[in-house]
Amino acid sequence: MSEAQQNGDEAMTVIGISFGNANSSLSFTGSDGNVDLIPNQDGDRSIPSALAYVGEDEYHGLQAKAQLIRNSTNTVVNFRDFIGKSFSDIDPTYSHRSARPVEQEGVVGYKIVTSSEEGAEPEFVSVSEIAKRHLLRLKGSAEDFLGKALTGAVITVPTDFTPKQREELNAIATSAGIHVLQIVPEPVSALLAYDAATHGAFPKDRIVVVVDFGYTRSDGAVIAVRGGMYTVLATAHNYELGGASLDDSLADHFAKEFEKKNGIDPRKESARSIAKLLAECEITRKTLSASNSATISIESLAGGFDFHSNINRLRFEMLARKQFDNAVSFVEVLVKKAGLDVLDVDEVVLAGGSSHTPKILDRLQAVFPESTHIAAPSSSAKALNPAELIARGAAVQASLIAGFEQSDIDESLQPVVTNAPHLAKAVGVVVADSKFFPLLESYTAVPVRRSAIFDVPAEGGDVLVGIYEAEREILTHKVERIAKDTTEEDDLDDDDEPFSDEEDEETREKVLKPTTKIAEAVIKGTKTGGKVEVVLNITADLKVSIAVREIGGAAVRGDVPAAEVQK
Repeated sequence: MSEAQQNGDEAMTVIGISFGNANSSLSFTGSDGNVDLIPNQDGDRSIPSALAYVGEDEYHGLQAKAQLIRNSTNTVVNFRDFIGKSFSDIDPTYSHRSARPVEQEGVVGYKIVTSSEEGAEPEFVSVSEIAKRHLLRLKGSAEDFLGKALTGAVITVPTDFTPKQREELNAIATSAGIHVLQIVPEPVSALLAYDAATHGAFPKDRIVVVVDFGYTRSDGAVIAVRGGMYTVLATAHNYELGGASLDDSLADHFAKEFEKKNGIDPRKESARSIAKLLAECEITRKTLSASNSATISIESLAGGFDFHSNINRLRFEMLARKQFDNAVSFVEVLVKKAGLDVLDVDEVVLAGGSSHTPKILDRLQAVFPESTHIAAPSSSAKALNPAELIARGAAVQASLIAGFEQSDIDESLQPVVTNAPHLAKAVGVVVADSKFFPLLESYTAVPVRRSAIFDVPAEGGDVLVGIYEAEREILTHKVERIAKDTTEEDDLDDDDEPFSDEEDEETREKVLKPTTKIAEAVIKGTKTGGKVEVVLNITADLKVSIAVREIGGAAVRGDVPAAEVQK
């Protein structure tokens, strides 16, 4: 029994924490089984990962983020990725307009004035201490909302968080009074929330691309769902693609417009002017995700001049074309990194606040075939909020493992993650020279058992059953150009061609082709209209047991050594 259960606390209070570099979220699973987000004391469900200091007063969340305009040197943002890193390994790009990281005795931190006394010297506050204070604020918000103390939490991190960073985060959370049940990858958490809401307890087998378009960075993963188990096939990261890069496109546009009118570039005027501009550009971008136009209004932007302007969505999409190209390239590279083709992808799940941008969906729909479902808010009014997916998944996971033994929970925090062995290729059946029928898709975790029933030929008799491994093959078909209507030939000039000027189109099709025969069996003297059952059982060490029988008859059995099956 877990410690909480031994103490008689049957109703454990566990939550999910999405600890983002730009924003954090809290979530919990209610007594009715539904997952919801926890607002902080200001009612915010998406809480900026920010702390600001004005004298002895500490501000958190949106209140702290607002201090970037008037108190940037004492405002700390985008610090999550610095946890557990040395100063030489961090990228301070997104700290140029806030408190900048420094090194003291080999520790990364910030020089911050936390006293209201005149002439007070800044003190050094480590990244670990900043993260601890942030988690303390989140913990306080959760306990105030739920009305009781927390007994545990699942925290999400990017897939490129190193074992050292995970250990450091666990130590920081523990020092903040948070018992860490598990640290899980963000893409897996997002898919867990999506599946819990759309597929129930038994998600169907498929290949899913999860893309988290955040504010300062984008992360993606290709995940194979097989028998309810998730296997991460590939991950990718882009530290310059996100909402911040989209805001920069708007800021450059408006800065040029302001300079043309007033002769001053607000990007060079002062730290306050660029902070004002970027803050309003973020609001404008979010407005354009929901409507076709937006108005921006900034009082005293630079040189004492106010700024007012309008922009429509089309103009914004043209300004940010490079960023949208990068988003498409990011996803295409991710799929190729997994050794797959876009035709192999069954579903794309978009996470992160920047996924609200409609153009991202439009561009991805042009990349993937129509058969690939892309889950995004701009494709369906019923779609889950992508900014909440990761936090929701953490709450689902927390509720699932809340009653685990302490030793099992401790093992889940270890840096070494063991994936279940799985098949490298699909395995299927050919009955009496019929079409290949896949019984097990590639990346299916083992051990596994599958069975299927097939019709025998109309005439009955002996039936040959072959068990094959198969590989995916992409077939390309050319579609000839369509001839123009030549019924009115008199209207055609001598130089007119009866064909369109467009090039021949190509269509691509994914097929599974059997490549290696694993085993075969013959069922003697089947009856007319009979049926044959094929049962495959693959053990964890990839030993294959096969049973083939006519329904109502005796089975033909055999074993295949593990060396003959690819893993």
